[in-house]
Amino acid sequence: MGKNILIIAGDAVEALEIYYPYYRCLEAGYDVSIAAPSVKKLQTVCHDFVDGVDTYIERPAYGLDATVAFADIDPTQFDGLIIPGGRAPEYIRLNEYVPALVSHFFEANKPIAAVCHAAQIFATIPEVLKGRELTAYIACKPEVQVAGGTYIEANLHTDGNLVSGHAWPDLPALMREFIAILEG
Repeated sequence: MGKNILIIAGDAVEALEIYYPYYRCLEAGYDVSIAAPSVKKLQTVCHDFVDGVDTYIERPAYGLDATVAFADIDPTQFDGLIIPGGRAPEYIRLNEYVPALVSHFFEANKPIAAVCHAAQIFATIPEVLKGRELTAYIACKPEVQVAGGTYIEANLHTDGNLVSGHAWPDLPALMREFIAILEG
């Protein structure tokens, strides 16, 4: 029987961080739902690193359909959660439904994959990070710490059901670990 995977996102989600997990899950035979504040075509972005620039740059990337709104999600119907980065986490964390959705996966001990700026979401629900370890894009280190988590300076880190990656180059290892936990 296939697994049901939920990906939460919004406009300005990092293209590689949503497309790679999406297609990898489809390849594994899972049913995947992409949720956003509303059902719409999301505008993804490409974050890249350029010599001589102190931080990443951003360019528009591809469109991708969000098939369900946060308000219409029943998290008990999903076996795992993927939270891609980009700029989407900074504003979807303010959506009234996101804290309960994300909290469900922690409380039910279901697999969670979080990459890059996904850690910004956890800052709005600090009870999920208390005593937990994770990695994220280095700019999110203060938010991890304020939420009571321990920031790990590594490209990939697993703490129980939470698999976290630093940025999009870490997606192959992140998805390998996420799927291993999901398949138990």
